[in-house]
Amino acid sequence: MEKRDTEAVNMSLEYIQIHPGDNVLVALQDLPKGKLIIFKDLAIVLQDEIRAKHKFFIQDMNTGDEVMMYGVLVGKAIIPIRRGGLMTVDNTKHASQEYSYRSVNIPWQAPDVSAFTDRSFMGYHRGDGRVGTCNYWLFVPTVFCENRNLDVIKESLYKTLGYTVTDKYQQFTDELLHAYELGLPIESFQIDVLSNDQRPKNRVFKNVDGIKFLNHQGGCGGTRQDADLLSKLLAAYADHPNVAGITVLSLGCQHLQTSTLLEDIRKRNPLFNKPVLVFEQQESKSEEQLIKEAIARTFAGLAEINKIERQPAALSKLCVGVKCGGSDGFSGISANPAVGYTSDLLVALGAKVLLAEFPELCGAEQSIIDRCVNQPTAEKFIRLMQEYDAKAHLVGSGFYMNPSPGNIKDGLITDAIKSVGAAKKAGTSPVVDVLDYTEQATRPGLSLVCTPGNDVEATTGKAASGATLILFTTGLGTPTGNPVCPVIKIATNTALANKMGDIIDIDTGAIIRGERSIQEMGIDILEYCIRAASGEITPKAVLLNQDDFIPWKRGVSL
Repeated sequence: MEKRDTEAVNMSLEYIQIHPGDNVLVALQDLPKGKLIIFKDLAIVLQDEIRAKHKFFIQDMNTGDEVMMYGVLVGKAIIPIRRGGLMTVDNTKHASQEYSYRSVNIPWQAPDVSAFTDRSFMGYHRGDGRVGTCNYWLFVPTVFCENRNLDVIKESLYKTLGYTVTDKYQQFTDELLHAYELGLPIESFQIDVLSNDQRPKNRVFKNVDGIKFLNHQGGCGGTRQDADLLSKLLAAYADHPNVAGITVLSLGCQHLQTSTLLEDIRKRNPLFNKPVLVFEQQESKSEEQLIKEAIARTFAGLAEINKIERQPAALSKLCVGVKCGGSDGFSGISANPAVGYTSDLLVALGAKVLLAEFPELCGAEQSIIDRCVNQPTAEKFIRLMQEYDAKAHLVGSGFYMNPSPGNIKDGLITDAIKSVGAAKKAGTSPVVDVLDYTEQATRPGLSLVCTPGNDVEATTGKAASGATLILFTTGLGTPTGNPVCPVIKIATNTALANKMGDIIDIDTGAIIRGERSIQEMGIDILEYCIRAASGEITPKAVLLNQDDFIPWKRGVSL
């Protein structure tokens, strides 16, 4: 497919050229204005202060000149720029190459996986042959009217059964109240950082990893198409390998009828055999009866799924989503390519890998198309990309408007720069399938999943396609998690890992410092995945109950 990142890199402790065809360098540390940079046979005097993660030009640029990074077109100069000048939104605009299907047959060089061939993880085996990394009971409302009932049930079950995270915030609030009652000034109250250990204490059902709740704002109002899509999404979560049982709460009169949800579950998986408990509020004598009956029958269901124990499973049974959010100028240099190498290892082992976020593939399309295993797969990707981008343009937007202020501040000046770096999470393996939103991954190898770039909408969709772990890279930090799929946070830089250590699981900053290779970090990440899939280690997002869930209505969301 393409050369491994480390084979095509010119790197010093001060800067990196990612691809030999690039006409920009990326600063790895803050560089002062006027500093002389000797790069190959070029003497480059910096025209501006270049902060770490930002780019500077190695040649004079005229208006309209192409900006190359990662070996592809990522922008064009909109004014003349001197050699050594800083790339900014004022002198560079987004640009990307045209793309189309072309019949190519580039052999893939799989990485050596001999060290992992006989390895396994301890997972939960389901009746249809899939293997979960967790054992959850799931509460599903068919309509937003039931959200409050879910909240009441959650509070009751969590406290009694030991799923509440440490009550350090409650203790802190109690201390504030005590100080207030003593007449002490609250503004001078000492704020101590307490232990990061968030593990629930005294869990009653040792083999039930959690009770999860899919609160949402849909199911009625909106369009019937919205309700139909929500039904398919909820069915996907009910059928998820990490879910062992489901409680459904329905009002009764809403667009999304319980019968529709149950039918979608059966269509998705004819072998579905999990317990499903259904409660219709408009058929209950009272709200109290509804809640008590739901709690009682769910309690009995929890006792049953607690009998399921972890058993060895081949690594080929893993389905790993790859995602980035809060990206920075190091994302495409450290964390994303490291995850990409992990992806290649997983594919070589026969596992499934899911790459989503279609707005963040803008600029990387041709490379992805050339990796598709056949023309129908490539054409489905092209169709979904073009339809999505066209919808964005209809409302005065477009994929080119994807970078956030935080992205730009930390060096991601154009969408193509952000996107081509984001695509590195998928490694170099062939694309075996393209999945529309809520479609299930069934083929071993790398699949593309159509979702927005929005962190929670993307992770929500990735779990719907069957991801049992999600590798989530971040350069700026984000607390995103998922109710049924453990999310593993990977920092692009050590400063972030140190600053937000309560949410970061893995630090790839050693790549930036030249202390570790992309391949070494990729192997470390796979080792972490095996431990997380086996329940030996719990990702921070899970410990913090970061159970984010936002259904996508197929509108414009970047």
